[in-house]
Amino acid sequence: MLDYDDFVTAAMLEEGVIDAETHERATRMATERGKPVLEVIVSEGLASVRDVALVRAGISECPFVDLSHYEIDLKNAHLVQRSVAERHRAFPLFVFDEHATLGMADPLDLRAVDQLRSILRRDIEPVLCEEEALAGLISRAYSMVGGEGDQGATPTGFEAIDLTTGEEPIVAAVNQILAQAAEEGASDIHIGPDERDLHLRLRVDGTLRRRQGPPLSAHAGIVQRLKVMANLDLTQTRRPQDGKFRYTHAGRKVDCRLSVIPTVYGENVVIRLLSSAATIGSFDNLGFPASELATFQKMLEQPHGMILVTGPTGSGKTTTLYTGLKRLNSPDVNIMTIEDPVEIRLPMIRQVQANPEVGLTFAGALRSILRQDPDVVLVGEIRDEETARIALQAALTGHLVLSTLHTNDAPGAVARLRDFGCPPFAINGALLGVLAQRLVRRSCESCARPYRPEASMLERFGLEQADAKWTRGAGCARCLTTGYRGRVGIYELLEMTRGVQRCVEAGASTETVRDQAVADGMKLMHADGVEKARMGLTTLEEVARVAAVQAVEPDEGADGQVEASRAA
Repeated sequence: MLDYDDFVTAAMLEEGVIDAETHERATRMATERGKPVLEVIVSEGLASVRDVALVRAGISECPFVDLSHYEIDLKNAHLVQRSVAERHRAFPLFVFDEHATLGMADPLDLRAVDQLRSILRRDIEPVLCEEEALAGLISRAYSMVGGEGDQGATPTGFEAIDLTTGEEPIVAAVNQILAQAAEEGASDIHIGPDERDLHLRLRVDGTLRRRQGPPLSAHAGIVQRLKVMANLDLTQTRRPQDGKFRYTHAGRKVDCRLSVIPTVYGENVVIRLLSSAATIGSFDNLGFPASELATFQKMLEQPHGMILVTGPTGSGKTTTLYTGLKRLNSPDVNIMTIEDPVEIRLPMIRQVQANPEVGLTFAGALRSILRQDPDVVLVGEIRDEETARIALQAALTGHLVLSTLHTNDAPGAVARLRDFGCPPFAINGALLGVLAQRLVRRSCESCARPYRPEASMLERFGLEQADAKWTRGAGCARCLTTGYRGRVGIYELLEMTRGVQRCVEAGASTETVRDQAVADGMKLMHADGVEKARMGLTTLEEVARVAAVQAVEPDEGADGQVEASRAA
C-alpha cells in the first residue's frame, strides 16, 4: 500500500513537476541510502520545497500560502498557546469575526483542526504552509510577544508593555531580531520609525528586505535595550551615538557595531553584524578567476610596493584585504593596520583604531606605525592627500602597503592618486597593481532552473542566446523566495605593466589607461561577471545591476585582445 509520501511523489510525476527519468533516479538513490524518495527529491534539488508544498495542497484540496510574503499579526499569538501551535504545527494567520484562516503543515490532520476550532471558537479554514517556514513563523511570533501566548486573553501584544515594571518582552524582541538577522546571514539591521509604523529591515546579500517587527509603541524600549547592550548614554536622544556589543547565537559569537541617530520621528538604529576571524577563508572562496588570482598573489609576495583595492561601500574590499593579510600572517612578518573601525580582529596582527577626536588620524597613525618596524602595513582607506603621500613614501622605502580607494574601476585609481597630488614617478615606483571589485548575488543552488535572459540584456553584453545554458533561482524556502543565496565577487585587476606606466608618465586619461591595460591583458569587470553567469554562479541581471558595461571593439593588435573604450 502506498503511503502519503508515495501519493505526493506520484502526483508530482503526473503533474510534470518531475519526469520519469528523475523519478527513477531518485528512487534508485533512495534505495541506496535507505531514505524516502520524496526526501531525496528535495535534498538533491530535483524539485523545490515549494513544488512539493503546491502538490500537497492540491492533494489536500486546500490553498497554499507562501509565508515569505506574510507579515505576522502579533495579536493572533495570544489566541493560541505556543505549545499548542508547535504540537499541531499550526498558526492563525488571519482572524475575522467568526472565521479564522489557519496555516498548517498538514491540513488533513482533522484532530488538530477540531481542537483549534474549539480553542479559537470560530469556523476554521485550513491552508497549507511549507513546514520549515511555518515553524520559523511560530518561533518569531511567540518570541516577539515574550512567552507562551495567552489563550483567551485580550490580544494586545506589545501595546500593553509597561517598560518601567517589566521589560522581558522587549528583551525577547531584541533577541529575536538579532537571532533572525544571524540566521538569514544579514550584514545590517535597520530599525527605523516613521509617523505610524516601526520598520524592521535586514540587509541580506547586499539588498534590504523588509521583515515583520514589533509595533511603533515598542520603539523606545528597543532603542533603550540596545543602548544598554552597547554601553551608550541612555539619557541622550538628541545626538548621534556609536557603540558595539557582542552576543552569542547558536554557539557562535557575533560582534555588532551600533549606530543611533536622531530623526524627526525618533532615533533611527542601524546595527552592523561583523564577521569573525574564523570566517576569513582563502581567495578561492571569493570567486577570483585563476589568472587574476595568480597575479594578485604574486603582488602580495613582493617585499615592498602598494596594492590598492577599489569599489564602493559594501563591495567586499575589507574581506579581500583581510584574506591577503591572513595569507601573509606568520611569526616572522610584522603586520600592522590602521582602520576605522577595526571590523575583524586577527591574531598576531597589531591593529590600530583611528580616532580623529583625539588626533589619531590615518595620516598621523601611519607615521607612528612606520616607527614600529612593520613589514606589511594596511591603511583602511586613503581619504586625503597627506595619507596618500605617506602611504606612497612607505611603499617606496621597503614596506608592502595595502589600502582601499573609492573609485568606479581599477584604472580610475591612478587618476585619484594624481588628484591627491601624488607625482607620476612616485605612482609608477610604488604601485604594484589595483584590484576593483563588486559583489553579485549567487543563484540559489537549491532552486536553480534554466532560463532565457531577455533579448535586451543579451544585447547589452553583446551575447547570443546560444552562448550558454543560463540558469537562475526560481525561489524556495532556503533563499527566502529571492532566487539568490550568498554572494560572489567579480573583479578586474590592473597590473602596472610597462605600457600602463608610460600612460601614467604621460598624464594620460583614465580611458587611455584602461585601453592600454586591456591591450596588456586586463579582463574588464563586467566580462568576469558574464563568465560567472555562464557558469551558473549568478545572472546577467545581477552583473548589470552592479557593474558598468564597457563597450568593446576588436583590436587588430595585442594578439586579438579587445580594446575597451568609454563606458556605454
